[in-house]
Amino acid sequence: MRNKVQLIGRLGAKAETKRFDSGKLKASFSIATKDVFKNAKGEKVEETTWHNIIAWGNAAEVIEKYTDKGSEIAIEGKLTNRSYEDKDGQKKYITEVVAEEVLLLGEKVTSA
Repeated sequence: MRNKVQLIGRLGAKAETKRFDSGKLKASFSIATKDVFKNAKGEKVEETTWHNIIAWGNAAEVIEKYTDKGSEIAIEGKLTNRSYEDKDGQKKYITEVVAEEVLLLGEKVTSA
């Protein structure tokens, strides 16, 4: 078995990018995926799920140059879990997808 995630969704906002002293680029962003199903009453239900995504290197370059809020993308990567302490000293846990491949879908979206 392998840790592999594939998602198609839309960016909730322009990706935040950071270039490190080493020259390596990191892009952080979230995408929304939508599931449509019928509930027990036969009614159509749309459910949106938000996913935190991290991209490095070439994948981060593509995200930085060619995407904006609302851009539709496909990503393939792996799930990671990490923890940190917030400003109050509380331990928080976060699950993210580290994108290894990024595919741009649809037209380029530009902010007004």
